[in-house]
Amino acid sequence: MTSQSTLKFLSLISEDFNIQRGHALPFGATIERGGINFSIYARHATSVVLVFFLPGEEDEIAAFALDNKTNRTGHVWHTFVTGLNPGIEYAYRIAGPQYPPHRYDARQILADPYATALNGRSNWAGQTNCKTPFRRAILVSHDYDWEFDQPINRPLADSVIYELHVRSFTQDNSSNVKHPGTFRGLIEKIPYLLELGITAVELLPITEFDELDSERINPKTGASLRNLWGYHPLSFFAIKSSYSTSQQLGGEINEFKDMVKAFHKAGIEVILDVVYNHSGEGDHRGPSYSLKGIDNSTYYMLANDHSYMNFSGCGNTINCNQPYVRHFIMDSLRYWVMEMHVDGFRFDLASILGRDQQGRVLDSPPLLEQIAGDPVLASTKLIAEAWDAAGLYQVGSFPNWGRWAEWNGHFRDDVRRFVKSEPGMVGRLASRLSGSSDLYQSGRDPYHGVNFITSHDGFTLYDLVSYNDKNNWANGEGNRDGDNNNLSWNCGAEGETDDLHVNLLRERQTLNLVTLLLMSRGVPMILAGDELGRTQQGNNNSYCQDNRISWLDWNGLSKNKPLFRFFRLLIAFRKSHELLRYDSFTIKHGQGLQIEWHGTYLGAPDWSFDSRSIAAHLFGCAANGHFSNIYLIANAYWEALTFQLPKLDNQKWYRFIDTSLLGEQAIMDSENLELLCTQDYYLTQTRTVVVLISG
Repeated sequence: MTSQSTLKFLSLISEDFNIQRGHALPFGATIERGGINFSIYARHATSVVLVFFLPGEEDEIAAFALDNKTNRTGHVWHTFVTGLNPGIEYAYRIAGPQYPPHRYDARQILADPYATALNGRSNWAGQTNCKTPFRRAILVSHDYDWEFDQPINRPLADSVIYELHVRSFTQDNSSNVKHPGTFRGLIEKIPYLLELGITAVELLPITEFDELDSERINPKTGASLRNLWGYHPLSFFAIKSSYSTSQQLGGEINEFKDMVKAFHKAGIEVILDVVYNHSGEGDHRGPSYSLKGIDNSTYYMLANDHSYMNFSGCGNTINCNQPYVRHFIMDSLRYWVMEMHVDGFRFDLASILGRDQQGRVLDSPPLLEQIAGDPVLASTKLIAEAWDAAGLYQVGSFPNWGRWAEWNGHFRDDVRRFVKSEPGMVGRLASRLSGSSDLYQSGRDPYHGVNFITSHDGFTLYDLVSYNDKNNWANGEGNRDGDNNNLSWNCGAEGETDDLHVNLLRERQTLNLVTLLLMSRGVPMILAGDELGRTQQGNNNSYCQDNRISWLDWNGLSKNKPLFRFFRLLIAFRKSHELLRYDSFTIKHGQGLQIEWHGTYLGAPDWSFDSRSIAAHLFGCAANGHFSNIYLIANAYWEALTFQLPKLDNQKWYRFIDTSLLGEQAIMDSENLELLCTQDYYLTQTRTVVVLISG
């Protein structure tokens, strides 16, 4: 150790520096009076060495072998270090059996799975401070002034969710923020989000990952591609350090808290996309950052031949229903709620969380039940991506316990099919508009379905009406990656075109999709940038495109003002009409939503296979005593149709939306609705959605 290093080390310890027995719980590094307690689960380990490093330096400055008896309780190794101050880095070297299923290597430096900060890349795709990035934990203090921040606890039924990626949202120069690609950049965009009217942001993964772990090359440019989305987590606790502006180790923690607090002050909830189904360590060819080298057979599902089961499609699968791993995941969730004040979670490939240690699907998965029943998470939003990469699809049948909502993949697919005029979709559209009653009416409520047309995974809204086929060549996988079944229609030309007729039809189809999304029962989710007409140039799997394919082009706000206005007014309409958000399928005390189905003639809906149109009369009394009448007409036929209108007592029908009109006429401000010339019928143009309201 150099003299300078010695001085640095002495600044991080006091004269009573000492190693003691410590205690098994809680796991991780816990700052206590007089020192730090270190605890790690390593069931099959034969030796555990706690190693310390100075920030920014390569060589270890101290290493302490834990005694197999004194420093061990059951399967937990632990020690208490007195006189140690926050700011130092630490890791473990662990030895154990040298045969499968174990992957011990006493030479490796391994990160504490409970670490809340890692030595990642402080600058996106930049250099790290050592040769072992992501393997050293940073001992940080969690002192923070939350002021009066409290959970918003908005009912899920009243939510409008906005899915975004922290870096992509503001990284482009057109965002005009001071801190692009960071949590602070998101804070700068809060006024925009308030104007749009959303109630919650759902952030793609924000835990630490290595953006340089991709081996893909763009075949056109020769440029190396990056892991942009972050679905290869290297931690369930530590935040992605390059999403922070701070160059101070661990500074990302306070910047994340600043962001949450700012969102809460604005009335916006924060939902995290969490990945508990696999890790970024990959299969047998992948590196050991933490879990593999600590206890491979505990953390991962292994086949009889000790190979990694791959229900995630990413090389490995977390052994979610192993008792300790359940505890580990629960501690992670409680940390994000208690320490970081998040409001909810979207669970990536959540069906994996319902498999047993052999990969079999459980009827009553312990982990899912434990999450649903946990008292700390009692007010936390729980949203499942109710499928996995091995073909298990549980939308409408995901284990619930009255808590779990689901990404409603049926809504996405059925609305796409209807709007592109596929036959046999009228009945299915009616189910989706009514809150997917075919999926959720038995023991669940409409808000258990999170409705969406687009998400990060797939086409953007603009591309959905502009491409028949995916265009993923830039991903370097020969266009083999990404879903081939996009249920899209290019409206007559593939990609960008100067054909006025095609572009006008695309605008109309876009408005049709947005209207059906926000007028349906259930919880709507919007993909960031759809309201700006964002395109990914037909790429439906942009996980590796850290460039303008994925970044939001904020120039779209001026280019597509009518589209933004349409989103804004329709969101405001939904928020002001409690009946659309009514949280039950049943009428209670005279309150609730009723739906009557009609066709071109009242009382005569056409449910036939060849039908491509339906009308819905939505009416009822809200809790505030206000009685509403809404008439929605959805015509996906290629000819105009005339729809008879219901008679109203002492009221008139007013036009709110007619997507055939386009521009600012497509939607009316609620204070300037247009009285219909005739109250008997409405001529609905080809491929058009109409919304009328009474007044």
